Amino acid sequence: MKMKSAAVFVVIACLLIAHVEGVRTSVRRCLCQGHGANGVRVQRIDKIEVYPASASCENVEIIVVLKNGAGKKCLNPESSLAKNYINKVIQKRRQLQENSTH
Repeated sequence: MKMKSAAVFVVIACLLIAHVEGVRTSVRRCLCQGHGANGVRVQRIDKIEVYPASASCENVEIIVVLKNGAGKKCLNPESSLAKNYINKVIQKRRQLQENSTH
């Protein structure tokens, strides 16, 4: 009887360990820490990358890649520069869709 209960205990322990290893922690893996910069000189911008909110980060993240390998900066999504950029992208996509349907 002791052997049977020991075997049951081992099986339950293994199942619990497998379950705990499979449970994902809620560690946020955002690329930007904090709100980010409110502005960057437009002449210094090489490109802008927009990352929507996701399971790994609940924030919309906007990363500005600077020219000449000067690095990257996080841009505050609520800043006027970010809002203007997003509006321009939306307008261009609408124009492309309208042109492709005509």
